[in-house]
Amino acid sequence: MQTRLTRFLSRSSHKAYAIYSVCSAHPWVLRAAMRLTKRSDEILLIEATSNQVNQFGGYTGMRPPDFRDMVFALAKEEGLSRQNILLGGDHLGPHPWSGKPAQEAMALAAEMIAEYAKAGFQKFHLDTSMPCSDDPRLLPDSIVAERAALLCEIVEQYRGNTETVYIVGTEVPTPGGATESLDDLHVTTALEAERTIVVHQDAFTARGLQSAWQRVVGIVVQPGVEFNHDDVVEYAPAKAVALKGVLQRQQDFVFEAHSTDYQQPQAYRELVRDGFRILKVGPALTFSMREALFALAAIECELFPKSQISSLPGVIEEEMLKDPSHWQHHYHGNLEEQHILRRYSYSDRIRYYWNVPEVESATKALIENLSKIEIPETMLSQYLPEQYQAYREGKIDRTPFNLVMHHIESTLLPYAESCRVVCR
Repeated sequence: MQTRLTRFLSRSSHKAYAIYSVCSAHPWVLRAAMRLTKRSDEILLIEATSNQVNQFGGYTGMRPPDFRDMVFALAKEEGLSRQNILLGGDHLGPHPWSGKPAQEAMALAAEMIAEYAKAGFQKFHLDTSMPCSDDPRLLPDSIVAERAALLCEIVEQYRGNTETVYIVGTEVPTPGGATESLDDLHVTTALEAERTIVVHQDAFTARGLQSAWQRVVGIVVQPGVEFNHDDVVEYAPAKAVALKGVLQRQQDFVFEAHSTDYQQPQAYRELVRDGFRILKVGPALTFSMREALFALAAIECELFPKSQISSLPGVIEEEMLKDPSHWQHHYHGNLEEQHILRRYSYSDRIRYYWNVPEVESATKALIENLSKIEIPETMLSQYLPEQYQAYREGKIDRTPFNLVMHHIESTLLPYAESCRVVCR
């Protein structure tokens, strides 16, 4: 399938027709993705989301230039060329300020996207699908498109060239996973997908953005994949048959699939085959990192006196209770149910706390403790069986940091293999 995305990626001398997008700002997640990319010499798409990184610092404390500099500094340390990295902005729109009136929220979104453009980001997901405080609950497609075109116009002022591409959509899944029941998950219809294209093209044309429209590489649709706190909706190709037909009629476009976290490996191959050529993954990566760190904390408890352990899980729990703003509107139920969700929810609200100084300090103490000894391989078998097998096969050593890296990479590998095998 020759698409705008294909041509865009080919300009970097790579021939990928599909790509996965790492939507995370955690340095360890990015290092793991870079290590995997370095071995294959492919393109790594890294996207910062509007609530992670914005003109006020987001929850990471980083503005767009800060995020860019961090990514390139990590790449240099990992020996990955900048030419292998594509920087994107995810959910760029009024989402972080949706509690404000539309005019105020859009002004803030415009200010944010200008910073992304000036920082040299190349891929822009224009997400104006969320209603603001004075909007109707269901925004008309025409308003979504008009707002997207307004943001596109700002990007074009600072970065309107062939190295800039856009993603649009009117049916964008909630960032970070659903908070409600998944029993009635709506799969985008062919009519809705084609209307998305038409209304956005009209809005872009109305603002004189015909050149930018030629660089809209894809649209966000709901293919029938989603996750909430403790449930995952698996991809069912039969439900997306009509959507596949859209791409036969609109051959310049691909679909961007959000919330693909936690799918079975086969699903990624099926998604790519069915035209979902941009696969977004986010919370599953920090979820995987947390799994590895909690496993290492369990090992630490067995090998060190209580007075010397990092108590990482307990420190995180303490910090989440001290500042519940990142989870209290998402996790419900009684106290025990909330406790389980804080630790183990698929939506992984823990990811908002890794840069809290007390959590950073406990994480550092855990890694330093286990770096002083050689973790018994029998304990790896107990707590990190996948890494145990990799160690037995001579693929990794037993250093704690590399064990975490390998666990994150194992989450990314099905994405990389699906993009590579299906499309080449």
